[in-house]
Amino acid sequence: MFKSTLRLVQCSFKNELAARNSSTIGFIGIGNMGTHMAGHLVKKGEKVKVFDISQEAAKTVKGAQVCSSPEEVAQNSDIVFTMLPNGDIVKKTLLEDGVLKSLPKKSLLVDSSTIEPSVSQELFNISQENDVRFIDAPVSGGVTGAEAGTLAFMVGGNQEDVEYVKPILLHMGARVFHCGKAGAGQIAKLSNNLILGVCMMGVSEGMNLGIKAGLDPKVLHEIVNVSTGRCWSSETYSPVPNLLPNVPSSNDYKGGFNIRLMSKDLALAERTAVNSETSVPLAATAHQIYRALISNGYGDKDFSVIYKFLSGKK
Repeated sequence: MFKSTLRLVQCSFKNELAARNSSTIGFIGIGNMGTHMAGHLVKKGEKVKVFDISQEAAKTVKGAQVCSSPEEVAQNSDIVFTMLPNGDIVKKTLLEDGVLKSLPKKSLLVDSSTIEPSVSQELFNISQENDVRFIDAPVSGGVTGAEAGTLAFMVGGNQEDVEYVKPILLHMGARVFHCGKAGAGQIAKLSNNLILGVCMMGVSEGMNLGIKAGLDPKVLHEIVNVSTGRCWSSETYSPVPNLLPNVPSSNDYKGGFNIRLMSKDLALAERTAVNSETSVPLAATAHQIYRALISNGYGDKDFSVIYKFLSGKK
């Protein structure tokens, strides 16, 4: 009996693998992240259909079929990714622009946007009612990680759906974490970005203090990174210009993760904190300071520009 059951499971898994290997993947949202993510899928030999409100952006994914609407992306696709700016746009794309109604039954929606966990939970339930699978799978690693294919995916949803799509996720990233039920991936992402936003402020303040008080920036940078102040923001993504190559601070804070997005994520973290009755005083303070930077014209700069703001440099 056991051997018979095992053979059935193995057969089912092989059939699923065969279906997945011949599947069509849709990707909606070809921005700074999506263009690299969809590009990696094409390079790995997947059949990919793409859509973006900017047709020119969609055309940057060489080898992909450019579609004229989200609905066209969904038709005959087994997996559809969304990488969009906010929860309202994700809901509109899936529910109003024809994606959910056009997807074949049992297909899988993978939302890699960063949105409120409650919205992911709502979309999971609506998808289930329509016989479509849904997982939230936001990413960490930024544009650099998307380009290098080293993103970390934080996933919420059913375990079997995560295992099904994991090989596809690993075309675009290096790690996949199943965080729990629907919305859990978003909670993990927002928790991480709360830490990131606060840490960048601390590194910027500390470096600015030392430099303004007379220390050589390179010496202070070296000290911090072998001492207890060491963190990702100091070691890998320094906010001080010309200490590290290939980071936004050494390119007039262009590219990277802009302040508007950091502000959005901190706002989502605060809303999640309200819903879970959690105190986040540092997140609230950081959010207001990043909002002040937006008001001062820094909104489209990388969030490490907080250093430039604190230093008073023009």
